[in-house]
Amino acid sequence: MVCPPDASATSIEEDDEVPHDDHPPTVSQLIEAGRDHEAAQRGVAEAASRHRDRSHNPDGGQMDPLTQLSHLGPALGGVVGGITPDQLDRPTPCADFTVRGVLEHMVVGATAFAAAYRDEEPAQPDLSDPLHRFGPALDDLAAAMSAPGALDRTVAAPFGEVPGETFARFVVLDGLVHGWDMARATGQPYDPPDELVAAVDAFAHEALDPLRDGQTFADAVEPADDASPIEKLAAYTGRRPMTGATR
Repeated sequence: MVCPPDASATSIEEDDEVPHDDHPPTVSQLIEAGRDHEAAQRGVAEAASRHRDRSHNPDGGQMDPLTQLSHLGPALGGVVGGITPDQLDRPTPCADFTVRGVLEHMVVGATAFAAAYRDEEPAQPDLSDPLHRFGPALDDLAAAMSAPGALDRTVAAPFGEVPGETFARFVVLDGLVHGWDMARATGQPYDPPDELVAAVDAFAHEALDPLRDGQTFADAVEPADDASPIEKLAAYTGRRPMTGATR
């Protein structure tokens, strides 16, 4: 979802067996058996269950996804607003994506996800000017996610059907890390609020491992000793250090 992984990832046959007993297979057993799609669905469901449990615990709740989105908007908009047309073909830490590619990916994703939250068929977005289309596409997604009852829907995500609230957290994770991708590629500062990064990082550590299937998320990378919180989160999603990015 966030970045394509290295092309060297291998695939496993889907019909390998897992142990059969009185308990359903664990995420690890499903992954070992090559049943990655089922593992992803189970992992996301377990993450969603943990978030529901915390929502009933006044001492253990995380920042809700709409509040996360409201904090993400200014940080992400500031980076995109600082990109110039001559920077669009620069490489980013997101494997195989240029700055233009990240923008196009986000416009396409925002269009599709907004439609999913509205239970509609997505339109084909205009990608001729991704810098111009980025803001309206993200605004429309925010409106769809904020509509009454939207987070209570079941949403068809790239890795299976998930609760709307859980998928909203994936949307914020995706946007937050892609903001870092584009900031690094264009030599811009990127300083999203600490509480936002902490909430998204906690969710990532709960939800991502079952999705490291060679297509959705890459393996985690060890961050530098002096890495900032957003750099540590980027490394956890599989980003590798990138040098030489200047304005």
